[in-house]
Parts: sequence; C-alpha cells; structure tokens
Amino acid sequence: MDNPRAARTQRRTRIQEEKEEQILDAALEVFSANGFRGSTIDQIAEVAGMSKPNLLYYFRTKEAIHRVLIQRVLDTWLDPLRAFDDNGNPEAEIRSYIRRKLEMARDFPRESRLFANEVLQGAPHVMDELKGPLKDLVDEKAKVIRAWARAGKIVRCDPYHLIFSIWATTQHYADFDVQVRAVLGDRYSGEGRFDDAARFLEQLFMHGLLPPKAAGPD
Repeated sequence: MDNPRAARTQRRTRIQEEKEEQILDAALEVFSANGFRGSTIDQIAEVAGMSKPNLLYYFRTKEAIHRVLIQRVLDTWLDPLRAFDDNGNPEAEIRSYIRRKLEMARDFPRESRLFANEVLQGAPHVMDELKGPLKDLVDEKAKVIRAWARAGKIVRCDPYHLIFSIWATTQHYADFDVQVRAVLGDRYSGEGRFDDAARFLEQLFMHGLLPPKAAGPD
C-alpha cells in the first residue's frame, strides 16, 4: 500500500500528521462526489486549501491518497461484521449489526459513497481486498449464520444473501441520501429517519429469520 511520503520520514511531526489528515479529508470530499476518475490532484489541493506542490510532498499521487482512504473505509465498514459472535444470541447480533450499519451510513456518508463509486467502476483499486480479506471474513461469518440455523435459532437461509441484503438496505441511506430525503420530505427527512429505518429493518429481517415460535410481536 502507498503510504504518505511524510510517514516514511524517520519521525513524523504533529504538523505532518495534521496536514495528511487535512489532505485526506479534502480528498474524501472530492472522491465521494466525483469518483476516482473524475477527481484530480488540483481539485483536492483546492479543497484542502494548499498548493499542489505542498500536497505532493505528503502524497505523491492521486492513487496513493485514494488507496489510504479506501483502506480506512474497509477497516471501518467491516468492524461490525467482525463483531458477529457465534456464541451470541442471533437476534441480538443481527439487530446490533443492522443498527451499527445504519449508524455508519449516518455518520460516514462520504466514505460510503467513496466505496460505492469504487465498486461501480469495477473496483480497480480494491479487487484484491474484495477477493481476499473481505471474502475470507464473509465466508467466516456465513459459517456462523449457518451454525445458528442448524441449531434452530434462526430459519435456514442463504447467509451470503442475508449479508448482502443488510449491506444494501443500510448503505442505501448514505449512497442515496438525496433521494431518501426528497421522498420523505421536510417532515420526515431529519436525523430521526435513521431510527425509523432501524426499527423497520429490524422488523423486516427478524420476522423473516426467527422461527415462528420465536418471532413474537414487535
């Protein structure tokens, strides 16, 4: 992975760290709006409020900045899935996962759109991550879901499509935020929309997953 140039110096200063974060925040704004192909170093430098040569001292290429951001997104986005515990209560684990994914859609919308743009372009910079660490993690958690089903704790289902469905329904609130707010209108498009979404998605998934005797009234 391409590290910031300043990170390869013998000792990073507080100012260097602050400048790197300033650049990364500006790049996140630009990439999430324009995608990788539609973004330039000049745009990032302008949003960061620094000269292009100054920016290039910290990151040599647009690709280097993008790769750092994508790696951060993957690490953050996968943390809730890593927390899936095969010894935990399936209902509590799945409800918690839905909630945490919606919280991330609320708190990190730019990161979500950055990743969505990357995937829509064929994931040229993260395909190794998708086929490697991401696939390994999903395979591992699919085994957990199958174990819950074998134990009769949830109904039998395809674990991969369950995970995909949770991703799709929760990340929708970040990737299509403008559409969501436009359809909901001023009355319902405030921050409470995430709580409303959580309640609905929990009901949707849990009523479909819990055995009939376990699916009590909401």
